[in-house]
Amino acid sequence: MCPYESIVSVMIHRAISLALVLLVSTYSLGQGTQRQYLSGKGIDDAVPWDFMVSAGNQSGKWAKLPVPSCWDMQGFGTLTYGRKDPQTGIPASFSNEQGKYKRTFSVPANWRGQDIFLVFEGAMTDAEAWVNGKSAGPKHQGAYYRFKYDITSLVSFDADNLLEVTVDKESSNPSVVRAELRGDYWDFGGLFRPVYLEAMPTQHIDRVAIDAKADGTFAMDVFSNGNGLVEADIGDSNGRAVGRPISGSLVDGKAHLVTRIDAPKLWTAETPNLYNVSIKLGSGHQMLQKFGFRTIEVRPGDGVYVNGQRIMLKGTCRHSFWPESGRATSERISRLDVAVMKEMNNNAVRMSHYPPDEHFLEACDEMGLYVLDELGGWHGSYDTPTGRGLIQAMVTRDVNHPCILFWDNGNEGGWNTALDDDFANWDPQKREVLHPQQPFRNVNTRHYPTYKMVQDISAGDTVFFPTEFLHGLFDGGLGAGLEEYWQLMTASKVTSGGFLWSYVDETVKRVDQNGKMDGAGNQAPDGIVGPYREKEGSFYAVKQIWSPIQLKYENGNLAIANHYDFTNATQCVYTMQLRKFHGPQDQDAGSSTLYELKLAIPDIPPHGQGSIKLELPDQASQADALAVRVDDPNGKELWTWVWPLAAERKPVVLTDLTNSKITSSERMEALDVNVGDLSLRFNIQTGFLTSAKRGDKVYPLSNGPRLASGTATFDSIERRPDGDDFVVKASYTGNMNSITWRVKPDGWLLLDYTYYITEPRDYFGVSFDMPEQEIKSKKWLGNGPFRVWRNRTLGGTLNVWENAYNNTMTGYTDWVYPEFKGYFSDVRWMQFQTSVGPMLAVIDDPNVIVQALRPQFPGDPKVGQNAGQALSGNAWAPFPNAGFSLLHGIPAIGSKFVKADTTGATGQQPMAMGEYHGSARFYFGQ
Repeated sequence: MCPYESIVSVMIHRAISLALVLLVSTYSLGQGTQRQYLSGKGIDDAVPWDFMVSAGNQSGKWAKLPVPSCWDMQGFGTLTYGRKDPQTGIPASFSNEQGKYKRTFSVPANWRGQDIFLVFEGAMTDAEAWVNGKSAGPKHQGAYYRFKYDITSLVSFDADNLLEVTVDKESSNPSVVRAELRGDYWDFGGLFRPVYLEAMPTQHIDRVAIDAKADGTFAMDVFSNGNGLVEADIGDSNGRAVGRPISGSLVDGKAHLVTRIDAPKLWTAETPNLYNVSIKLGSGHQMLQKFGFRTIEVRPGDGVYVNGQRIMLKGTCRHSFWPESGRATSERISRLDVAVMKEMNNNAVRMSHYPPDEHFLEACDEMGLYVLDELGGWHGSYDTPTGRGLIQAMVTRDVNHPCILFWDNGNEGGWNTALDDDFANWDPQKREVLHPQQPFRNVNTRHYPTYKMVQDISAGDTVFFPTEFLHGLFDGGLGAGLEEYWQLMTASKVTSGGFLWSYVDETVKRVDQNGKMDGAGNQAPDGIVGPYREKEGSFYAVKQIWSPIQLKYENGNLAIANHYDFTNATQCVYTMQLRKFHGPQDQDAGSSTLYELKLAIPDIPPHGQGSIKLELPDQASQADALAVRVDDPNGKELWTWVWPLAAERKPVVLTDLTNSKITSSERMEALDVNVGDLSLRFNIQTGFLTSAKRGDKVYPLSNGPRLASGTATFDSIERRPDGDDFVVKASYTGNMNSITWRVKPDGWLLLDYTYYITEPRDYFGVSFDMPEQEIKSKKWLGNGPFRVWRNRTLGGTLNVWENAYNNTMTGYTDWVYPEFKGYFSDVRWMQFQTSVGPMLAVIDDPNVIVQALRPQFPGDPKVGQNAGQALSGNAWAPFPNAGFSLLHGIPAIGSKFVKADTTGATGQQPMAMGEYHGSARFYFGQ
């Protein structure tokens, strides 16, 4: 054979070998590892096993239970929360329930002569197994870690085999209880991750550990119970061979293979490029391992670097959770969560407070998220022998995932410092170990710093990223305050981002309570999304603030800031639109597009800035707004910015048939002004609108405009015709100066008011009564569709929005979003559909905030100044005692543990600065 033919033959052989391994994945042909699931791969295909629980619901009798699952989420045993209730101080009632499982299985005949292992991906919390009545091995302790038993000698090939498993929810090891069970989260029991059999040749590869750096160097340790030569081929994600074959000899069960790849495609959260290495043992056993080329550094006094580039971690803390199955999840849920986080412009996620399902890490590898992988330990740690074994299990399973940047040694005091160096024993990459909450080695991860603390730490010389900050609760925290925190963080020379607490409201659907959604009071609803991943208002605030492309438009100039770490701004797609907003009488909300154009953007490297001049076409004179949507290189929306154009500031036009002569009459304290079939009544002792009536239909707006806060004493009132109009003007002493009503012959009612306040107030402006029971829906042109707080004004866009009435208490009941009630910004007009017909308010100054009804806060049936304090803690805000208000100042909202005023300038009580003027126009009916 000529040399050329030999080279071709080797290349063909490598390509076929790699392609075969890629095809079979965990199910291998020939001498690969073979797998047979005894359970489902997740909750979507769970398999029923025979089951009996020792105590609690349905105890003492055999039944069917899907595996994987948590038995307490299936109506067995007792579901408990891990720590005492902070409102009552009463500890949860724990019982050491034991679950007994059994099922039969057969072993494929072609597994004869191979080693057979029984593998558990996770069991809560202590687990023992027997095969055909014989112990498979010692009890395993620690819920979130893969463990396996060699059952080769225990199985029969000629008959069904019986597998029996006992699982104790409460561990007999006190350190495991401290680390895993007494935390701020639900406790569950059961085989909550898959169970399967694996068969391998008697000489086989146990595992590999890879260190693949950004410069193309590749090192791999191969661990085997065999001997001889180990061969390996590297391929890209499409199976194409990369570089030359590599090989090494096993010495004492380990082979060390090294090579170098020219110009590899690097792995980052923005560019999740993956490679595969096919490994073959001389005896014939082979396996495939995915990996990525990338280098992680913590540069003291500087920041976190990936592939030589300083990065900002935009992260969220995640529990493995689904409301109907607890900790038992599936690959579908893992990919959903990564997709939702990416949609929120996260680039990082913290595994709290245990290692996740491996399919979640695989999704992070493939879709692109940086990961902090965490050893269990909420506020207590494992003892040293137990922790040492669990670190080995965790790191050897997860070591090859390029998404993992750091190992967390427990959480918030759950650190066994004797184990800090154990992670490196199993990790050839020697990734840094963190103590979440504590400054440790080269990184400060301080939890829940106030704005002042962030200022101080960011001005220091220690790398800083809080592994928990802006603790969510209901509608508080998370996006509230983030804009100011993020401005500090991005300006700092040592801050590398942070992680919001937390991702999901861990509200369980209790089959033992007729499907009740239970968040354990205010303990579990900490999320930025609901239990089924419903997106709350803060989700969109985070999405806008963390968008890696930021735009500003002024005087025809579009400024572009590229906050990507590895992506040029030109790789994104920019779509400009001219929009015309629909009106209150149009059937649909939203807008119409008059013009659309893809914009050409100049080269703007990561962390760079640039601008372009927008030449608007003739259609701009007819447009209400300019919009620019930015899509990432994968076609996913980063954010859409909408700016009003001058032409947008025109009055709302309605078809009106009255246009009649105005008449008035007065009796006692009431002044009636009539135009056509519209009758308006004013109180001549206050100047307030008392009622608005068309025919026999009374519209639900009255008793205003009174001061939302402050005092006023009525002085005098003037009522008179003014040309075709009729004017009612009231004067006051105190905080209110004057109110002027103008009734127009076309049926419009115009309001002007002035007031004077010069002190801090929770809110200030004017208010009306608007009975909640009369309101069916609202449509408005403004920033939406979510409500705002003083410290969370971002996350909405200017458009015409519409939603039906709901009484959602964010994160607590219903999860119907957007919430109907609250403060709404940048409103041009708002129309309420009432029980008697539409009622429209046009606001002349979009800086005025509109209050639409009064939200109810969890834990207190009242609304108003003291609403919700019993359960909502600091995550609530006051509202005027009114149904409809026009306000120049509104309150901020706090988070779970701290008041709003710790979160920066916009978290402070608003300061009234003197005289305020406002105007609005009202129309009742069609």
